[in-house]
Amino acid sequence: MRKFRIEQSRTETYTPTAGLALVGHCVNRHTSLAKTARSIPKRHGIPNIDLFRTYLGLLCVGKSDFEAAEAMRFDPFFKHGLGIKQSPSAPRLRQRFDEDAEAIIPLIDAAGVEFVASVQAPITALSTGHVALDMDVFPQDNSRTKKEAVSYTYKGYDGYAPIAAYLGNEGWCLSCELRPGSQHAQKEFGYTLERVLPRVRQLTSAPVLVRLDGAHDAAINRRQLAAADNVDYLIKWNPRREDPEPWLAEATARGAWEQVRDGKRQALFSVDRADEYDGESQPWRLVVQLIERTIDRNGQLLLTPEIELEGWTTSLPEADYDNATILKLYRGHALCEQFHSEFKTDLDLERLPSCRFDTNDLVMAFAVLAYNILRWMGLRGLMGEHAPIRHPAKRRRLRTVMQELIYLAARVVRSARQLTLRFSQHCPPNFDSSRPDFALTPRSHAGLRADCGNVV
Repeated sequence: MRKFRIEQSRTETYTPTAGLALVGHCVNRHTSLAKTARSIPKRHGIPNIDLFRTYLGLLCVGKSDFEAAEAMRFDPFFKHGLGIKQSPSAPRLRQRFDEDAEAIIPLIDAAGVEFVASVQAPITALSTGHVALDMDVFPQDNSRTKKEAVSYTYKGYDGYAPIAAYLGNEGWCLSCELRPGSQHAQKEFGYTLERVLPRVRQLTSAPVLVRLDGAHDAAINRRQLAAADNVDYLIKWNPRREDPEPWLAEATARGAWEQVRDGKRQALFSVDRADEYDGESQPWRLVVQLIERTIDRNGQLLLTPEIELEGWTTSLPEADYDNATILKLYRGHALCEQFHSEFKTDLDLERLPSCRFDTNDLVMAFAVLAYNILRWMGLRGLMGEHAPIRHPAKRRRLRTVMQELIYLAARVVRSARQLTLRFSQHCPPNFDSSRPDFALTPRSHAGLRADCGNVV
């Protein structure tokens, strides 16, 4: 083993997060935050846009605590890459967010959708031609804290229960609204729909399929979604302790039983239903699945049969979408769990950084924009022909994007009023900042290069 001499340069600047130049490009070229930030009166000191860029940069390297701003405050590349003129201290960042959270949230929400539209992000439809809109609640563990609105969640610990909305197979996030942990998923859900559906129409004119779990099985949701233009719905049915015996008889009468194995049979069929609104009938379809077991998987005879009853309510007609198709469509809703995990682990948002509810709500709004930026970077930089070799996938986790595209070491070279990122010889493909989409291009020379002057 060779011995190394350790020394610190007095003139040179290095960065372990060269990929932040891409983040700066996304924020400054594909959102209007620099303009809209001026709509909030600046009480003192640092411009609002520098606060926004600072916190977005922290989230994109996997840090959510305001204290992380201190380590980046005197990092010249962090400032150059994101276009920051004045770096805020951690106390100043926290204070300004506490003061203006309510005013900032609409600006960041709009920027998250604006970015997806500006980069012309792909929005892949389902096999039916619908674009999926998945909405779901997920818990954040903030137990043993005294944060505002932290309360008992359905997972059995104290925390928050935000509701998120994801569009398309890529999982573009349109909203992630913070809620108290004890708030039921259905409470104020109609208002959330009113905010989310217009954002969908900013991105696609295709028919939309809204997929929801059993917590949203309510007639008022079916009514609201049926009234929306070019929108269908698929909602997990909540049997609410319904007696399965009539359904067993219904399955027998329809001849719907299918023998899966000895001691196990299942039935899948549809029932037409309707809700009454102001004297008018609103039809909908209930797809029911029954499973009856008289012998368990180990061959043990059961004294009484085990009955599983579940179902899905939908506006999709049976003539065009058979029962098996409905089940297949709903299985895709499970992708929400992966997206929730990326918020909580990859963006470090399991435990939120503030004691104030509004400030934490603002943090989640910033997280939506950071999520979409990293998602797009992953699609452009890690899914193409010249991307690093990885297993086939439709998308890359945010953590993978950080590891492959954000955490890249480089030397910052200043010459003739221009900044250049100089990468080592062993680096993967090039960043080509001269292209409008700032995409990754094949290796044309030894090293990876990005002109910061074209980014900020």
